[in-house]
Amino acid sequence: MKTYLKIIETKKEYEIALKKFQSLFHTKVGSGSEKEAKLLALLIEDYENKHIHIPEPDPIEAIKFMMEQSQMNLKELAEILGNKGNISKVLNRKRKLSLEMIRNLSKYLHIPADILIKDYVLNV
Repeated sequence: MKTYLKIIETKKEYEIALKKFQSLFHTKVGSGSEKEAKLLALLIEDYENKHIHIPEPDPIEAIKFMMEQSQMNLKELAEILGNKGNISKVLNRKRKLSLEMIRNLSKYLHIPADILIKDYVLNV
């Protein structure tokens, strides 16, 4: 049975769309259900972009998250960024990120520079 898809405008419609998408998630490639799931994903994404604000992460939390995802330890990060002591100070919010650190973090940990340049509070 085909489902009529339309622009999602309310939270209730959004929740219904999410449930429907979950039921279609593991459909067979090339099937009509797969096409329906792709279209539904676009409609859900459109609603989320317009109505659900997700704040950008704090620079230090972004670094810690990407280290965890990459299973990177402090020593490995020091090989990318330099002085282990300075890195420890940055991660403990005792020192700000330098421009060179931001460039290297963006390059090697694939963290967007616009997240890394955001201001954050130091623990002085």
